[in-house]
Amino acid sequence: MTKVSVVIPNWNGADELPACLDSLLAQSRAHEIIVVENGSTDTSKELLYGQYPEVTVIPLPYNTGYDGGVNAGLVYAAEARHDYTALLNNDALADKDWLKNLVEVIELNPRVGIVTSKIVNDTGEYLDSTGDIYTIWGLSYPRGRREADTGKYDTLKEVFGASGGASIYRHKMLHEIGTFDEDFFAYYEDNDISFRAQLAGWRVLYEPSARVHHQISTTSNRVKGFSTYQTMKNLPWVLVKNVPGPLITKVLPRFVLAYFSFYAKALVDGRGWPATKGLLRMLWLLPKKLVERRHIQKSRKVSVRYINSIITHDLPPNARKLRKLRSAWWKLRRKSAA
Repeated sequence: MTKVSVVIPNWNGADELPACLDSLLAQSRAHEIIVVENGSTDTSKELLYGQYPEVTVIPLPYNTGYDGGVNAGLVYAAEARHDYTALLNNDALADKDWLKNLVEVIELNPRVGIVTSKIVNDTGEYLDSTGDIYTIWGLSYPRGRREADTGKYDTLKEVFGASGGASIYRHKMLHEIGTFDEDFFAYYEDNDISFRAQLAGWRVLYEPSARVHHQISTTSNRVKGFSTYQTMKNLPWVLVKNVPGPLITKVLPRFVLAYFSFYAKALVDGRGWPATKGLLRMLWLLPKKLVERRHIQKSRKVSVRYINSIITHDLPPNARKLRKLRSAWWKLRRKSAA
């Protein structure tokens, strides 16, 4: 029987963790539960060691971020010769057959490296993610986010990327492409690893019967300016590392416009300091990302045409201001051409 594990990175999640672990202990598919204790200062360690003796705990001395925590669990699982490892946020609850359904799909599809779940909000009122899209603007977006769960996304489907909050990963693929980029710390690392998987010839599937309820942004809301800083830092790296050269001329000009629109909005909204810190950190590590790009692109096994076909040639659904700006631009172009 194939060996499967579930990794939960945890930082100060003592309030959310019990429900998450209870949902994993009730799974219909055998697995090892691995909690990476990411330097919490709350009662998480006492909770884990006192109430969950069946859980493997990997204690880290300080907070290494989502990516450092996940990687510690993946390294443990690889050394234990697990075939697949699923990741689950500590503020998520998995339906009873969640893991079984993920494993069945990935086992039936040998060229699939990642299978992602249907993630709904904690009340089940609306969708959080049914896989990720990556757009010609260099922006990503979770498919179906904030839409009602009406059955529109109830079909097994190839998608561009997977949400790191509730997906399963093939260790054979990870051995080939590497684990999560720890420079990201949190946010967009799942886009990066999905992009690297696609470039290496691995496919990503969305399985709607693998269902998870998620308390959205529980961890990031604890730190003021966290999402702004991480977005400004990480979003350009996804493009720099992964977009093939022939597509750069299409993606980069649009991305620069979008990126500095975000930066301007952050300044106006009083988030200028975390946005500026993110921008500076992005630039500081940019030479490193360019070196990583060289290796990733050199190892690419698929055509540029294929990558172009799985990119969404539009703005993300939530980019309303950019849509207005684009519309104004085309009106100006039409006037000047008249």
